[in-house]
Amino acid sequence: MSKSTWTVLTAILFCFCASQAFAQENTAALPVVDYVIGPGDVLDISVWKEQALTKLVTVLPDGKISFPLVGTLAAGGKTLDQLTKELEKKLSRFVPDLNLSVVVHQVNSHLIYVIGKVNNPGRFVLNSNIDVLQALAMAGGLNPFAEQGNIKIFREAEGGKKIFKFDYDDVAGGKKLEENIKLKRGDVIVVP
Repeated sequence: MSKSTWTVLTAILFCFCASQAFAQENTAALPVVDYVIGPGDVLDISVWKEQALTKLVTVLPDGKISFPLVGTLAAGGKTLDQLTKELEKKLSRFVPDLNLSVVVHQVNSHLIYVIGKVNNPGRFVLNSNIDVLQALAMAGGLNPFAEQGNIKIFREAEGGKKIFKFDYDDVAGGKKLEENIKLKRGDVIVVP
């Protein structure tokens, strides 16, 4: 191989290694949070080789599901792992060598609301973790009459509601980035 070929291969290898190190460094900083089941979610529950025990079930508004041999069971507020273990415990009495699978077929409970002076106010189903700026973009952006410095995010929390302030101009300008919080299920963004 020529010297220029070695130089190119070395540069490619260096870029690859640097990108892998960057990816590991940045993903290590992200917290891993188990998905919490909520009302409206559709779950695919299946027992291997048991067609009668394979169903799509919708989590009811009260957080409960109904499944053969188990009856009514609380699913809302539990992680997939917690629900799987509870179902395994209840079904193992009826099914020897139980091989159970519980998967979220459709996410419908991770909702946020954007109201007020945005171009497309409404309810939005989230399939990923987004922040306030991204939610405002999903709502079509602010309309010309919006009070950009007076946006509020309302969140249900233990002990009552929490209110977070958001100044669109500051965040969009690279200031007060801590105001651009990650949204949680049920958050309401109000744009006066």
